[in-house]
Amino acid sequence: MEKLFTTESVTMGHPDKLSDLIADSILDAYLAKDEDARVACEVALSKNKVFIMGEITSKAKVDIEQVVRKVIVEVGYNRDELLFNGNTCEFVIDISNQSPDIAQGVNKKDIGAGDQGIMYGYATKETENGMPLVHNLAHALTKRLEEVRKKGVIEGLRPDGKAQVTLAKSEKDTYVKTLVLSTQHDASKELTVLRKEIIEKVIKKVIPETLLRKETEILINPTGRFVVGGPIADTGVTGRKTMVDTYGGLAHHGGGAFSGKDYTKVDRSAAYYARYVAKNVVANQMADECEVRVAYAIGISKPVMLEIDTFHTYKIPEIEIKEYILNNFDFTPKNMIKELALKKQKYAETTRNYHFGKDSFPWEKVKKVPSK
Repeated sequence: MEKLFTTESVTMGHPDKLSDLIADSILDAYLAKDEDARVACEVALSKNKVFIMGEITSKAKVDIEQVVRKVIVEVGYNRDELLFNGNTCEFVIDISNQSPDIAQGVNKKDIGAGDQGIMYGYATKETENGMPLVHNLAHALTKRLEEVRKKGVIEGLRPDGKAQVTLAKSEKDTYVKTLVLSTQHDASKELTVLRKEIIEKVIKKVIPETLLRKETEILINPTGRFVVGGPIADTGVTGRKTMVDTYGGLAHHGGGAFSGKDYTKVDRSAAYYARYVAKNVVANQMADECEVRVAYAIGISKPVMLEIDTFHTYKIPEIEIKEYILNNFDFTPKNMIKELALKKQKYAETTRNYHFGKDSFPWEKVKKVPSK
């Protein structure tokens, strides 16, 4: 029996992803000057306006507008023709200090969790980087789409774009059943030319030929036109691409977004650490697939829940896997910050395309199982 799995990815010019990138760039700017900064930054983009809201407590002084304009221009919104331009867009900035009620729970010697919440981490042996194959494919498409735009390999592309891949799996075969790719483009770009270039210079460059079939349906700009895009077409808001940021909906998500939040926010740090633990379980051949579930209470260091699910792929009893986790990993915020070097992380890099699966991130490292 054939089963279908679908995930999506977006380019950095997508208004939601651009909002995430702006929020994390502001976070990085504060942490660069003050590694103990407390940042909870939200961003919304609408038409030619940038709204920056949230709570920041720091001894650092940051020119937020300058940081944000640079990010928007680098992404590709750099001329009035696009109707959204980082050089000329308007700003509304409403930033206050972190609530003292939250701060008293976080600013302790043992560092309490910055909020209550549920986080999940996931890994599979399906691919070398421990991510679902279909999600890797979707990300590869948007990453390549940005590359061909920036390098001029395909002319007439604009920053906004999305990809969606449906993978069909059965005991006999795995292949791409449907591939959807939408890219913003100049008004003068002919659709027939665009579709041909996308197939030859994007799709065939990143999707293995072994996964394509005659019956694979490829839909490029299915509405036929995508000239108006970015915040002019759709309002962007931080935290609306959590499935893109994690596992494409193929694993659970607790609901908390990542971007704009400093490392004391367990929505982010514990999700990274849970991925770290799940990847170690799979890499150490304890299971072919693993999901780690953790939950916190605000101001309390130790999680109130820690469970795993190997989806019946365990190689040793799950009770032994959990024992391995409890003996080798520490989910307290203080340890997660230290072990994953979260004070030194460049968070804008985590937001670029995807948070998991890149070897450069410390939560992708593997520990050896200690010998008994």
